[in-house]
Amino acid sequence: MLGGKRILLIIGGGIAAYKCLDLIRRLRERGAAVTPVMTRAAGEFVTPLSVAALAGETVHSDLFDLTAEAEMGHIQLSRVADLVVVAPATADLLARMAGGHADDLASTLLMATDTPVLVAPAMNVRMYEHRAMQRNIAALKGDGVRFVGPNAGDMACGEHGPGRMSEPMEIVTAIEQAMADGPLQGRRVLVTSGPTHEPIDPVRYIANRSSGAQGTAIAEALVALGAEVVFVTGPADAPRPLGCGVVEVESAQQMLDAVQDALPVDAGVFAAAVADWRVKTANGSKIKKDDGKLPVLEFAENPDILATVSRMNEGRPGLMVGFAAETDDVIANAQAKRLRKGCDWIVANDVRPETGIMGGTENAVHLVTEGGVEDWPRMGKRDVARRLAMRIAEALGQE
Repeated sequence: MLGGKRILLIIGGGIAAYKCLDLIRRLRERGAAVTPVMTRAAGEFVTPLSVAALAGETVHSDLFDLTAEAEMGHIQLSRVADLVVVAPATADLLARMAGGHADDLASTLLMATDTPVLVAPAMNVRMYEHRAMQRNIAALKGDGVRFVGPNAGDMACGEHGPGRMSEPMEIVTAIEQAMADGPLQGRRVLVTSGPTHEPIDPVRYIANRSSGAQGTAIAEALVALGAEVVFVTGPADAPRPLGCGVVEVESAQQMLDAVQDALPVDAGVFAAAVADWRVKTANGSKIKKDDGKLPVLEFAENPDILATVSRMNEGRPGLMVGFAAETDDVIANAQAKRLRKGCDWIVANDVRPETGIMGGTENAVHLVTEGGVEDWPRMGKRDVARRLAMRIAEALGQE
């Protein structure tokens, strides 16, 4: 996907600059050419010699390079790239981008370019959460700048929270997505995945069995076709997909809230195994055994996420895809569920233990639509995901 592409990589002055050495290597492995630009502060964290050796190209850092400027070199640098990547995008660099500054080579290139821009923020959590920074991010997104990350975690300053720069492979995936020319380019898709956990007390919960593997595979297949994917997941075992905005939740109500916050989208794929019921009032402390007496639990029904979004008068996605894990009368139950929920498609499968599908690497599904039922052969979950992603692309292309 990146073969023959040229990336203009602007390295900002932050501790995360060391990750750019691996990022350059990963990009060149995939056939991309990398033109490196370093801010003055970036040289305090990584050396120009290391960057140049990995990129195989000269590092640019001075706005007033007289040899290059004879041909307006800083303008040329901004125009020959297929994508401009800023990593790490520090708080100062993002602020100068939002304010339209052009007082060094990096900021001048960003002002002069007509090429798409992708930034990977990296800063202290308090700086990231500051209202001024959030205004700057909103302004840049409004200007069409794409973002990857930041991630949450431990930081070099000793604090914990959002602000860590995305890992090199996450940035590579975002670059591939930004440069993708797939049928879902410009489309935004929501995917829910994994189980939900409904607390009984602080140590016990109600849940459905789900590894989240099928949801992850679907999200990655959609990204590969160029979609912007919002991935809302319960506490699943499967790795989170790269190239997506990931929202972690626990309960069904939290998942519904996250789904509504993600709207509007062009399509919604509701692959999560949401618990149908919860304990009406979860105990604040662990329930103890009491001489053989069994506790009495009063249940309440969880919100029906698929039906709620399918029946929205405003903001309903153009394509709603639900899932039905059945043990009996698979197709009949799936057809009834599609009508009952008000969604467009149902992806149904047989999850009886003897099938080995629940928790396994393969799936055998039936795609139930208004037009009928498609019986797909048993195949790997990634193959199911790719086939479903292509069907979604075809449906959205007909709108």
